[in-house]
Amino acid sequence: MRFSFKTDYAQDIKLAKHGGHVFWYSALVVLLLAAPWIVAEYWLAQLTFVMIYGIAGLGLMLLAGFTGLFSLGHAAFLGVGAYTQAVLTGAGVPFPIALAGAAALSAAVGFVVGLPALRVKGIYLGMATLSFGFIVEEVLARWESVTGGNAGKHLTAPDLFGWKLDTGSEFYFLCLATSIVATLAILNLLRSPTGRAFVAIRDSEISAQSMGIQLSYYKTLSFAISAALAGVAGALYAHKLQFISPDQFNILQSIDLLLMIVIGGLGSVHGAFLGAIFLITMPQVIALLKDYLPPAIGQAPGLQGLVYGVVLVGFVLFEPMGLYGRWLKVRAYLQLFPFYRKGMFKRQKSFQKSDRLK
Repeated sequence: MRFSFKTDYAQDIKLAKHGGHVFWYSALVVLLLAAPWIVAEYWLAQLTFVMIYGIAGLGLMLLAGFTGLFSLGHAAFLGVGAYTQAVLTGAGVPFPIALAGAAALSAAVGFVVGLPALRVKGIYLGMATLSFGFIVEEVLARWESVTGGNAGKHLTAPDLFGWKLDTGSEFYFLCLATSIVATLAILNLLRSPTGRAFVAIRDSEISAQSMGIQLSYYKTLSFAISAALAGVAGALYAHKLQFISPDQFNILQSIDLLLMIVIGGLGSVHGAFLGAIFLITMPQVIALLKDYLPPAIGQAPGLQGLVYGVVLVGFVLFEPMGLYGRWLKVRAYLQLFPFYRKGMFKRQKSFQKSDRLK
């Protein structure tokens, strides 16, 4: 078992805690770079969707997992980013500038949506963001002169200053590079004073405020950054499908995003991508298993929703730390065998004096 002895603050906030991190993450990057030559085109497309949903998951993870603010209308930010990208690229704006514009507009909308978070929280904040999601979906459907309404809007392949990314492999590399940049940005943000302020707000707003953290600033900032990442994911999503319509960004998409980070593991960057893998592969697994199920079950229209619900309830009851939490337990078991004890991960609830007064 590896022990890391920390002797200074700089060592505590390093991205790579030890040489094992450098080796395994380098190996993962090499494997992802080689993916177009070792996997079929269909699975490469699925891996591209994992990258796109992973970027959106990073934003929602920052908001819900690290700041403690839940959003039930996060798909609306994907829609804002997707339609902004479609309008700007349709007007001849270069892809990188349009992508920055999609992120900026989504961040501005996220800032406005984050204002209710200053006064409400919990289920009431969820209701506010849910209402916002319905409003955005209706605007996208009614503003036909810009969005095309329910008829949808077509996009072309991304154009990087004359280099057209019209193949699946080229677009995959674009999504891979964007996801790496987004992941490094979130990791650096979390080890900065801003990121530590987010975590402090999640753990206890009263304690954070007593330490001088301005709740209004950091809550709206978290919403803005989360929305910006969702806008980038929405822009890439639009280019991948090359067609978007308002019904692609409805409440079901928001629930999928929330389900993704809960199953992946709240409060972990790894959980965003593990949840994205689950969200993309689960429909494939269900489709493969349908042939082995009785027709009355395999052909049922609500089978996928039922499986999702059962899996979510199972994780909430038996593995609240998600897939990443399960991996931590497996890793600890392998490192400590045969001295592993199940009580190591027993949840203990502790209250601060300020929390007892709530």
